[in-house]
Parts: sequence; structure tokens; C-alpha cells
Amino acid sequence: MLSKELSLEHLIRPSKEIKSSTPLLIMLHGYGSNEEDLYSFATELPEDIFIISARAPYPLEPYGYAWYAIHFDNLNGKWSDDEQAIESREKIRNFISEACSAYGLNSKNVTLLGFSQGTILSYAVALSYPEIVKNVIGLSGYINVDILRDEYKEKDHSQLKIYASHGQVDQVIPPEWAQRIPDFLNKLGIAHIYEEFPVGHGVAPQNFYSFKKWLLAKI
Repeated sequence: MLSKELSLEHLIRPSKEIKSSTPLLIMLHGYGSNEEDLYSFATELPEDIFIISARAPYPLEPYGYAWYAIHFDNLNGKWSDDEQAIESREKIRNFISEACSAYGLNSKNVTLLGFSQGTILSYAVALSYPEIVKNVIGLSGYINVDILRDEYKEKDHSQLKIYASHGQVDQVIPPEWAQRIPDFLNKLGIAHIYEEFPVGHGVAPQNFYSFKKWLLAKI
């Protein structure tokens, strides 16, 4: 099956069978990467899941893509373009609907799997629109409250499940940023697991097997 023309460029790994009950997993890569990065996980994930690996909308020089810009200057140091991040949040929200419709998948069983910036956006979409996301696998990221919808606290998050993990020696996103995730999710009553692994900004093999086991129990 070929990828269809949708609002975000993407790769697909079709499920063994495609029907209205087929679950969808959407992969969201990190800053400076592309849709081929997380797609390497696809062959190791269950064949009954339809997998889409999406490309972020903003090209970087000399290569790669981003969900939003990260700026560096002497005055403010490193800072994120939250307006662009919110635009990407809405692009992903629309893409979920498009993908379910275009490929004939179960819109009630959608999982977002993100890494780094892709994780930040996965949290933003799921916490803002829990009615369209069932599960989140958040690798090496954190929750940026500034890119959530203002009324996110009033949403019903009771059906949302989250797996979060982080490297204990991550030099890109400090572990303490990720360590705030459990308390944030507890306040919203969201069922979750948080784990740390002895790695930097990456996914250790034991991390992969842990989230895969978690996913199998949730799909």
C-alpha cells in the first residue's frame, strides 16, 4: 500500500488486516530528524497495528525537519517558538482525523509515539484533545504547559493512558523536566508509567522493550 496525499508527509507500515477496528499508531520524530527515524521501530511492533511515521512541517538547514523552531541568542539563551508549536499541535490533530478517514482505521484507538520534540507535541495533542488520543508513548520529552489549550483541565482525561521515559544522563532535555510529568498527570487523574534508563538523549534497548510491552497491554 502506498502512502496517501495528506497534510503531513509520512511513511506507512500497514497492518496485516485493515478494517474499521484496526488501531493506529502515529510516530512523531524529534528536532532535526525526519519520518525515517522512529520508523525503524515499525518492524518490531505488532502486525495488527497500522503505523504511520509523520514528517514535521518545518524544514531546517541544511537538512531535517522540526515541529517548531528552537532559537539561540545571547540575550535569552535557548528558547522555543511556542506559537509555531501550537500550530503543529493543530496540524497533528487534523492529521489524526485525516489518517483515520483515508486509511479506514479506528479513530477511537489512536496511539502517539514521540521522541523529544515529537514527545512534547504528543503530550500537547493528547492533553488538549484527549477525546482523539487513547495512548501516548513519550520518549525523552516533557510537558510544555504553554502549548496546551487553555481549557485542558476541563477535559475528560479518564480514558487516556501514558507511558513516559527519560535518560538519566540526558544533556539535551534535563531529567528534572521529565521528572515533573508524574505529578502533572496525577493531578489530572491520568493513568501512567514513568521510567528512567541509564542513557543520554536516546532510546535504550530495554526502554524499547518496556514501552512495547506496555503498548501490547493497551492496544
